[in-house]
Amino acid sequence: ACAMYDHAPYKGLLTHGFTVDGQGKKMSKSVGNTVAPQDVSNKMGAEIIRLWVASTDYSGDLGIDDKILARVVDAYRRIRNTLRFLLANTSDFDAATESVAYADMLEIDQYALTRTAQLQQEVLAHYKVYEFHPVVAKIQLFCSEDLGGFYLDVLKDRLYTSAPKSLARRSAQTALHQITQALLRWVAPFLSFTAEEAWKIVGNSDTIFLEKFLELPTVDDGLLDKWTRLCAIRNVVNKDIENVRADGKLGSSLQAEVTLTAQPEDLALLQSLADDLKFVLITSAANA
Repeated sequence: ACAMYDHAPYKGLLTHGFTVDGQGKKMSKSVGNTVAPQDVSNKMGAEIIRLWVASTDYSGDLGIDDKILARVVDAYRRIRNTLRFLLANTSDFDAATESVAYADMLEIDQYALTRTAQLQQEVLAHYKVYEFHPVVAKIQLFCSEDLGGFYLDVLKDRLYTSAPKSLARRSAQTALHQITQALLRWVAPFLSFTAEEAWKIVGNSDTIFLEKFLELPTVDDGLLDKWTRLCAIRNVVNKDIENVRADGKLGSSLQAEVTLTAQPEDLALLQSLADDLKFVLITSAANA
């Protein structure tokens, strides 16, 4: 190609370091510290190998051993369990006829979507320059903190107790559906089997690998700032509730009644939620 066309036969070239064991030592059959990819695939599945590759910083040496693979398995389970929750709670939802317009959604659902849009911008920026390990790290954190640690936790009562076709439930399902669609596209390059398996349930085409990244609402910085602060306040409240529970004075957080005293700017944020404040804090009552 260089001789005939005066350029290399590829658009880009990615190089990586050596694969070493968990202590950074060169792999050697005589030492017995080698890891056979086929053995890992047979034991844990090819997805784990893909996820290990994607989650490792290839600009240096790539470490692998049983402990490292165990952490990769934990990361995979977090992503897969998040997808299972999303799929389970949108199983009775028809996006074509039951979606709620963004402007009509509950504010916390709008926040979840704008946070998803913000993360998608970051994910695509990393993909464009072949930075895979930050993508895996941010998606894992998104699943554990933004979704599992906050949004999905707050959402459970609304999903399980609201009327099936109510605005409250459909608003939540609209957000969950779009988050699922975005998340599957993000992970498809390195969790190919998992993404395709889930796509057969929620997709409207033969394969996810012919899809483009999802168009999400424009990132609302004001909404992100507001809910980032509300999440910080929620963490403080949860810590105090846990202290009361540790003293044996309280069972579930739903048995708690919370009264918050806050600075004027925080007070305005809390009062803007009105009766929904107790749902955000997952308590039986909340006043500010």
